[in-house]
Amino acid sequence: MRTIDVQVHAYEHNHPARPWAGVLHGPQSANGEEMTAAMDAVGVDAAIIVSTFNLYRYDPGYALSVYARWPERFRVVKPIDVTDPAIDDVVADWARTKGAVGVRIMLRDELPSDPADPGVNRSFAAAGKHGLPVNFLCWGRLDHGTELVRRNPDTVIVIDHLGLLQASQPPPLTEPWADLPKLLALAAYPNVRVKISGACTMSREAFPYDDIWEPVLRIIDAFGLDRCMWGTDWTRTSGMLTYEQGVAPFRDTKRLSDSDKAKLMGGTLETVYKW
Repeated sequence: MRTIDVQVHAYEHNHPARPWAGVLHGPQSANGEEMTAAMDAVGVDAAIIVSTFNLYRYDPGYALSVYARWPERFRVVKPIDVTDPAIDDVVADWARTKGAVGVRIMLRDELPSDPADPGVNRSFAAAGKHGLPVNFLCWGRLDHGTELVRRNPDTVIVIDHLGLLQASQPPPLTEPWADLPKLLALAAYPNVRVKISGACTMSREAFPYDDIWEPVLRIIDAFGLDRCMWGTDWTRTSGMLTYEQGVAPFRDTKRLSDSDKAKLMGGTLETVYKW
């Protein structure tokens, strides 16, 4: 089985040639060498780098440099600015970029809160038009996210991190699965896929986090393995667990067959992102 992580972040240390635009939960660097070493240590063959908005905003340059060095191991997702009036051209150009497999839209507080906002919907439509899945961060705002899903049936939409808020530092949230019914309702929309990423941070037990399985299996039952993808969200999760601890519970579980693991931990991703 080829194991592919659906979301990691790769970035350099903060330096004048590529200064950080903000702060990030995680180590001071997770460059290409460090990311591949972490993957090699636990048998992860490949990963999708989601270019880090907190540090680089809409510039995917560093992620693309990592892809250029290890093209067999990485693909790249770029955040896009839904307020950009030229968003269709931006997405079209990204779709032609070697190594690009998707875009990311994040429901941040400063963005329009109306699901009918034309700029937001134009961004979803542009991604669909150019054949790129939208990686959609709407955790804590699933009602808003659901309406955007409903309005954009022709775009493949990948819900980031189960659509559920996750802690980046201990302790875990008191009721991390409270909005699970809202996520499960999204299974009714055939264009929706789900990243089962960062799930281990939602455990209220010690490694190997056995209490995540009841809700995770409900998600798999609702969506089917052809619409679910495993990932770690490394390095955002580094304050809660090690990279190996984000991999092992899924790799070693007896709750899934080997063929199920092959889909969840790589096979579905290859189909969704055309890798």
